[in-house]
Amino acid sequence: MRTHTELGAALRAWRGRIGPADVGMPSGGDRRVPGLRREELALLVGISVDYLVQLEQAARRTRRRRCWVRSRRCCG
Repeated sequence: MRTHTELGAALRAWRGRIGPADVGMPSGGDRRVPGLRREELALLVGISVDYLVQLEQAARRTRRRRCWVRSRRCCG
């Protein structure tokens, strides 16, 4: 589990440190948070935004899956 948490934290940190101008993209106006938007990072690395979100939130999803498995065991 720790690896998933670290991966998500690393992806969020990388997005925050790298600005659009650093990778040759237009800044696109005002941003609520510094760094790349998920859409921009996904475009750069060639994956879908949905998959990037899954990678960033893997720890939460794994916990949900574990709860589901446990509930199936208990409730048949």
